[in-house]
Amino acid sequence: MDPSASTVISGDTAPPLKNRLNESRSPYVRGHMNNPVAWQLWGPEAIAYAKKYNKLIFISIGYSACHWCHVMERESFENNEVAELLNQHFVPIKIDREERPDIDRIYMNYVQATTGSGGWPLNAFITPDLGPIFGGTYWPGPGSTMSLGNHVGFVDILQKIRDVWQNQQQRCLDSAQEITTQLREFSQDGNISRSEGAEHDGLELDVLEEAYEHYAKKYDRLHPGFPKGAPKFPTPSNLAFLIKLSQYPSTVADVVGAQECTHANDMVVATLNAMNKGGIHDQIGNGFARYSVTRDWSLPHFEKMLYDQAQLLPVYLDVYLLTKDPDHLSAVHDIATYLTTPPMHAPSGGFFSAEDADSLYRSSDKEKREGAFYVWTFKEFQTILGDRDADILARYYNVKDEGNVSPEHDAHDELINQNVLAIKSTPTQLAKEFALSVEESEKILTEGRAKLLEHRNKERPRPALDDKIVVCWNGLAIGALARASAALSFADPEKSKAYQAAAEKAAGFIKSELFDSSTHTLKRVYREGPGDVPGFADDYAFLIAGLIDLYEATFNDSYLQWADELQKSQIGLFWDAQHLGFFSTPEDQSDLIMRLKDGMDNAEPGTNGVSARNLDRLGALLEDEDYAKKAQETASAFEAEIMQHPFLFSSMMDVVVSGKLGIRHSVITGEGEKVDEWLRRYREKPAVLGTISRVANDKGAWLKKRNQLVGSMDAAKEGVMVCEQGACRDELGMEMGSLGDAINRVE
Repeated sequence: MDPSASTVISGDTAPPLKNRLNESRSPYVRGHMNNPVAWQLWGPEAIAYAKKYNKLIFISIGYSACHWCHVMERESFENNEVAELLNQHFVPIKIDREERPDIDRIYMNYVQATTGSGGWPLNAFITPDLGPIFGGTYWPGPGSTMSLGNHVGFVDILQKIRDVWQNQQQRCLDSAQEITTQLREFSQDGNISRSEGAEHDGLELDVLEEAYEHYAKKYDRLHPGFPKGAPKFPTPSNLAFLIKLSQYPSTVADVVGAQECTHANDMVVATLNAMNKGGIHDQIGNGFARYSVTRDWSLPHFEKMLYDQAQLLPVYLDVYLLTKDPDHLSAVHDIATYLTTPPMHAPSGGFFSAEDADSLYRSSDKEKREGAFYVWTFKEFQTILGDRDADILARYYNVKDEGNVSPEHDAHDELINQNVLAIKSTPTQLAKEFALSVEESEKILTEGRAKLLEHRNKERPRPALDDKIVVCWNGLAIGALARASAALSFADPEKSKAYQAAAEKAAGFIKSELFDSSTHTLKRVYREGPGDVPGFADDYAFLIAGLIDLYEATFNDSYLQWADELQKSQIGLFWDAQHLGFFSTPEDQSDLIMRLKDGMDNAEPGTNGVSARNLDRLGALLEDEDYAKKAQETASAFEAEIMQHPFLFSSMMDVVVSGKLGIRHSVITGEGEKVDEWLRRYREKPAVLGTISRVANDKGAWLKKRNQLVGSMDAAKEGVMVCEQGACRDELGMEMGSLGDAINRVE
């Protein structure tokens, strides 16, 4: 970074800026357009202004459903004293992290490295050349109800940063340059394993054992989930990995241990049960909140994110297929219903991004409160349900007269006497306690829940909706609904068709509105039209994954063809030919200080893990050796990191297994009762390695051309061909009794 790139002109001589956020389509960004802060949009104009007038840039990154983002807006960004400081001495820029995850990740890495923690709102002071000098998350504003304690107030921070920039500017520039260099070194994930031309040794199956052991140590037996304390996040990627351990080929169980694989299943089942009954689950409506503030899942931050629903759905589905527990099936339908109905399902076909945590309790109220839409007083129960039913449902949902939220978790006194609903009883226990039959208690619970939902929908303003349609999260939702549709296609055809229709409609919307068929490239976001930001690597990865799932649910090979096109584009735009793996951003991205790779799983699965699995699946489906090779190369790019911390790369474990044991492609040919029965049994197993396709005289024309092995098969003959390592064999026994063995051999 060259300090001379900034023309040194006093910031005080700069012409005043005006708030420009009305030009944005992001609901989060637009929500700040009436602030007295002269917010700018991230882009060349704002950066050029900072350089010309030698001003520090203040970036504030958040998202629509973020509770503490709203708190900081009320306390600071609506405050005239704060606005005057920001407007006079800085170039304030507001960024939606869901539109620009690339910017967010760079400066989140910085804040985490310098403070030891991160979160949103993410706030950072950066030089005109974009090097960070100071950052953090929420800072209390003037008149904050939060106890400052060891926290410095935002006004003090602004004044100190202003003074340091005015009086010690060269020191700031030198520091920013040093920090940027350190950040590049700190952010070398995916580049270390291939440094100086190193050859990879290949990842062994024992990394799965090490990952399992980590989760076994971190597991909370008292309040099932991870970690043992608070806060607790669902982390679906980790749950999906643990449930797969018993479903992988038996060689994996030999390495990890049969008892360990069983324990992995038990941990997931218990965690999903606890979440399903906990306050993190909207017990009256549908869907799950982002995380729990408390160790026992009882008190969430109430925002609901599309990516959480889309990842939890297939995990609950796999556990249901494993256990046949009706509670897990209920959770599957609960999440799928939330995804496929208003407000989350757009009339146009896509899926919206999130619902806020905060809302008005009544339409006449002036101030929003966290959780206002979801919490209840015992008096409300009595008014809505009547005394007897109120007592029964209060016992069932842990509703207390004094409320069930601890004051230590109610920083703004918004939840006094309020109750977050969590299931603490059963119909059988209630029947005994209230001298009822089990049927009567079940009826009271069902009718009472319906009354509460009706009251909530009628009397309470719904939380604000972030109605952006983000490609990567839609890809997750498409895949989740496609898998649910396929698994339930025989047992519940009506709901299966509804879920499939929603997935297909979303895919069609993205293809028509956010995909350029001439260049085979994506835009990232749609809101009131396509956005300007091009798709990132995760948009391609998650959409490709969803399209493969949608193909396997419908056997409409137009979805597979599109996935193939997108995969070629992702390789062309993001592939690192030197160190292997995928960068998150394209090479020509000009407004970033570094180019990163997304390998580790967080709230969303790692882009490279999903990409590697996509390549593996496409390699098998299409008999494409280049794809299969790139799958293993993607994993090998993170070999050093995976060997050191395998638990951070759960979504990469499928490719580790396939690298050692291979991946099978089952091809159904022809029509008939035997292949239909084979397909039913295949779909009623939890997902693991392996792919499936179907061809017939009127089905699979593109696939038969793309895959020579499939093209050579007799599409009219009823059969199941299992292909691996370039050869196929017929696995369909002519007697129904042998079908089970054939299914088991597929995996």
